[in-house]
Amino acid sequence: MHPVVAQPEHHHGGPAGHGVPAADQPVYMGLPDERYLRPKFYVALALTLPVLGLAMGGMLWPHAFHRLPPGVSGWLQFALTTPVIFWAGAPFIRRWGKSIRERDSNMFTLTVTGTGAAYFYSVGALLFGAHFPAELRDAHGVPLYFEAAAFITTIVLLGQILEQRAHSRTDAAIRALMKLTPPAAHRLCADGTEEDVPLDSVKPGDRLRVRPGENLPVDGVLLAGGAEVDESMLTGEPLPVIKAVRDKLSAGTLNTTGSFIYEAERVGADTLLAQIIRLVAEAVESEAPIQRLADRVSNWFAPVVLGLAAATFLGWTLLSPAGGWLYGLLNAVAVLIIACPCALGLATPVSLVTGIGRGAQAGVLVKDAAALERLASATTLLIDKTGTLTAGRPQVIALETAPGFTETELLMFSAAAESASEHPLARAIVAAAQAAGLALPAVTGFTAEPGAGVKALVSGRAVVVGRAPASVHALHATATLIGVTVDGRAAGTIALADAIKPSTPGAIRELQKLGLRVVMVTGDRATAAKLVATELGLDGFHAEVTPARKQEIVREHQALGEQVVFAGDGLNDAPALAAANVGIAMGTGTDVAMHSAGLVLVKGDLAALVRAVRLSRAVMRNIRQNLFWAFAYNLAGLPLAAGLLYPFTGWLLNPMFAGAAMSLSSISVVANALRLRHARL
Repeated sequence: MHPVVAQPEHHHGGPAGHGVPAADQPVYMGLPDERYLRPKFYVALALTLPVLGLAMGGMLWPHAFHRLPPGVSGWLQFALTTPVIFWAGAPFIRRWGKSIRERDSNMFTLTVTGTGAAYFYSVGALLFGAHFPAELRDAHGVPLYFEAAAFITTIVLLGQILEQRAHSRTDAAIRALMKLTPPAAHRLCADGTEEDVPLDSVKPGDRLRVRPGENLPVDGVLLAGGAEVDESMLTGEPLPVIKAVRDKLSAGTLNTTGSFIYEAERVGADTLLAQIIRLVAEAVESEAPIQRLADRVSNWFAPVVLGLAAATFLGWTLLSPAGGWLYGLLNAVAVLIIACPCALGLATPVSLVTGIGRGAQAGVLVKDAAALERLASATTLLIDKTGTLTAGRPQVIALETAPGFTETELLMFSAAAESASEHPLARAIVAAAQAAGLALPAVTGFTAEPGAGVKALVSGRAVVVGRAPASVHALHATATLIGVTVDGRAAGTIALADAIKPSTPGAIRELQKLGLRVVMVTGDRATAAKLVATELGLDGFHAEVTPARKQEIVREHQALGEQVVFAGDGLNDAPALAAANVGIAMGTGTDVAMHSAGLVLVKGDLAALVRAVRLSRAVMRNIRQNLFWAFAYNLAGLPLAAGLLYPFTGWLLNPMFAGAAMSLSSISVVANALRLRHARL
């Protein structure tokens, strides 16, 4: 890790300068880091599968399983389930204890209570089954529910891993940002010699040299030399900016050509890059954890269930004849088992996992499962221009020839002269010639001067490619114009611009049909932004904005009560991506953008954003359906489990049937979630 800046405070460890937290320390929603939960899930899954086989194998392959000696299956299930409950499920037990102490009911309250009831009831049945009432026993003894306890714990672990994995994306984004600055700087001494020094020893006023292809270590002002600096990390614009003496320079930007000397002004935590890092960290830290719908419902459902179980035990103990306490205990267990949120725990993660898989097929990579929930209710889409609406690289859009030259000659001469240059405009001209199928002649005497263009001999003719004179007619209001001369005569002008992606117009119309306001936010000039916004029929635009201003615009829309989606592809978009309700990055963009976003469009195609919105709404609709069925089974079975119908009908709910009802609700939830695999996007 480079000593780039004074680290922003960051409560998750990583690049925050506080070190990586212990793996078992709570980092999100009171649970440990994913790297602590993941091995527990693998072990739990490996132990749960044989428990399911032992519990259900007798129904599927009765001849094979009935050969086991009596009681062996139960003890094997006990041995396999115990580490799942008390080792793999230890974080949930701690979270359960906290919810009881703080009287803050949530899904863990019901989960641990239900799995605990199923586990300890099964242990009691294993040890004292002979003393249970005859009506509670079948041909194989008292039914056991170890498989339910193990399965619920395992599936809830999976859901929590998905959430923790999404939450860890912040540290990765900050690490990627910090890699933009070099670990050392080339400092000039008073006697004119040069020395390499660690970055944290650079002070304001130091003179630094930057060579071609190097990132700038600190903010400063240009003193000597020509410079073309790639500032796309700040503005998002792909073309390098020509810098003159006394112009400002920013840390993390890239020197494309030439060597120059500049004076350090802002170092460490004062640089613009450090501010961007701080914005990203603060944006995510200020984002409230998603309060899952299951938790909101559990907040009132858990106390009701626990109260009903206690009332069931007391009612049977006080109102029934001798031995009523045992019926009260078994009926209370039946209440806890049938209310155990297996289906509730499955409702969200199974739909999300299925939706994530469906999204991957549609070119939508879901990094943050909760982002799907937020995207479904989004109202405003703030979208970057360069690399998102447009291709993100300059392209030749027009050729204007002078008398005596054809378009083919103009393109051939200019491409040949530029073939040895690495400048983005040069690559665009060469790409246009290649696309036209032109064979480029031999080139000699190539020279390049930063900010002025290139000179070369092409088939013996002197070719100069540089900026077009101001008197040349503009072929496009926002184009970059390149002038070409051959043997001292003007050969013509080449117009280059960042073209709109072919899929963009249709995608914008579809997003607006889905009810989203689409507003462009760009660092480009106002004239260019207005033309693009008008051409695409956008609902508005913000131009010439900095990374910090992009984040402010997100906050302003959120302050109006809007649910904001931000889509971008550059480092300059990272603070806005982190601050938005949903950040969506282009798969063709920078690593920082993808780390800061909750969703990634794999091919950088806006049509995939349309599919992402449809997917999010389908997933949320599916989750609500699952929650309905989960509670429908519970609410229907609770009165019967408590024995409320016994005085009128003589019916009691055997815990075995309570377990069956719980399993049926789980099966219906899973089956409904799997329909998402075929959702039309």
